[in-house]
Amino acid sequence: MKSVRLGVIGLGNIGRRYTDDVLTGKIARCQLTALCTRSAEKLASYSLARQFTRSEDLIRSRSVDAVLIATPHYSHTTIGIDALQNDLHVLVEKPISVHKADCERLLAAHKNPRLVFAAMFNKRTDPAYLKLREMIQNGELGEIRRINWIITDWFRSEAYYASGGWRATWDGEGGGVLLNQCLHNLDLFQWLFGMPQRVRGFCGLGRYHNIEVEDDVTAYCEYVNGATAVLISSTGEAPGTNRLEIAAENGRLVLENNELVFAKNDIPMSEFSRTTDKQFSAPSTTEFRLAFPDRGGQHVAVLQNFIDAILDGQPLIAPAAEGIHSVELANAIVFSSAHNQTVELPLDAVAYEQFLKNCVANSRHHKKATPFQPGSAADFTNSFGR
Repeated sequence: MKSVRLGVIGLGNIGRRYTDDVLTGKIARCQLTALCTRSAEKLASYSLARQFTRSEDLIRSRSVDAVLIATPHYSHTTIGIDALQNDLHVLVEKPISVHKADCERLLAAHKNPRLVFAAMFNKRTDPAYLKLREMIQNGELGEIRRINWIITDWFRSEAYYASGGWRATWDGEGGGVLLNQCLHNLDLFQWLFGMPQRVRGFCGLGRYHNIEVEDDVTAYCEYVNGATAVLISSTGEAPGTNRLEIAAENGRLVLENNELVFAKNDIPMSEFSRTTDKQFSAPSTTEFRLAFPDRGGQHVAVLQNFIDAILDGQPLIAPAAEGIHSVELANAIVFSSAHNQTVELPLDAVAYEQFLKNCVANSRHHKKATPFQPGSAADFTNSFGR
């Protein structure tokens, strides 16, 4: 195979972006041979040979080698399973599924090791996060003691939520800021620091918008080694903040505004804190600064990596199997908040699935979608690459 025949399933904001990236030649060795959406109007804007209104028909059409799934969240599971069972390579938008139990079902369908199964976690291509991960893995920070991450630069307007009937509903999206926008950060969080042992969540449901799911979150996490983390996120604050601060044995690291600042302790923290020498009234540090001129390849890089993995066996930037961790964190924070108690990890997937079903069954929040025009107050396409 010299190139990959790709089908895009879903032509919302992000699906159209992927389609345009391929059509304009941004993805090497990739041919867009099929599209699928229920909207005849959206299909009419493209002149591809194969167009479908049902994912089942595209998957069985023999016109593609791989699919990119960019549909509303719940269908990621069913479409992904169908594609894998029909021997297609799969790249799925985040989240890979709405809840942990569906993640497990989807991952269990990946039985053929020849098939490439990837997730769209584009922020893993950001040079700042790559550098931070390198520093953590090579021990430059030493043992991590505390993590604070304020992620409130995910502002969304009321018009954005009104633009899709499925948005910010239990039965359409399965959650709010945690499962949609901040899931990128939850993926980075577990990718950098691993999974915590327990989580306590505090979620504001519709605090800033007329929605039934969380748009304001504070979560407290504890690790096996005693380290703690606080995560704060919201879609209702403007201007927002994205500041990651890490207190570790060898100093304090701050990542903000695409600049990494490491105040390195001249003496390790635990050694200094135990000293009885009165001459040491404060620790001394040496500061290192590293600025990053760009955000890396983002969506284009992940899609190109997917193609290269199929054709050349390249390691994946974001294997789909790793996508369960961010979903589990999001689920655990919501579950903890709803039950007003700390949740131990791993999360009880069956209990959370039943909780979510109850949320859907008891939902009284119904809305009619108000389509938007590009560039309007509802259009946050330009924020996808942040």
